[in-house]
Amino acid sequence: MAVLMEKKFPVEAGAYETAGEVSTTIKRTLKQLGVSAEVLRHVSVACYEVELNLVIHSDGGALTLQVEPDKVTLISQDVGPGIPDIGKAMTEGFSTANEEARTLGFGAGMGLPNMKRNATEFDIQSEVGVGTTITMSFALDMKG
Repeated sequence: MAVLMEKKFPVEAGAYETAGEVSTTIKRTLKQLGVSAEVLRHVSVACYEVELNLVIHSDGGALTLQVEPDKVTLISQDVGPGIPDIGKAMTEGFSTANEEARTLGFGAGMGLPNMKRNATEFDIQSEVGVGTTITMSFALDMKG
C-alpha cells in the first residue's frame, strides 16, 4: 500500500518537560485526517508510552508516523543502551527507569505491555549498545 503521509518527530533523551508533545501532535494530525475515535485512543496510548520510553530509557531518537489507506504505523527508533532481555522487558511491572523518572511518576513498567495491547501489530528489535526499534501498526476502520 502507498504511504499517504509520513512525518518524523525527534524525541530528546531526558526531556521530561516536553514528554507527550509528540503524541499530542500525532493525535491531532490523525484526528484532522478523520481517524475514528477508537483507533485514535489506541494510537494515542501506544504513542505516549513509546515517546516516554524514548525520553526515559534512550539516548534520544525519533518517532515516525506513517499513514496508509488501511493502517497507521508508528516507528520508534532510538540510540541507546538497547534492551538486554526483551522477554523480561515485556513483563508488566518490570522497569529499568531511573530515579528521576520514578520521582516524576513515570517508569511503572507498563509501557511495552501497553504498546503491544493497543497495537494491531507489534514488533520490537533491540541490540545492546546500539538501540531499539519498535514498529506498531493500527488497523483503520474500513467502513468509512
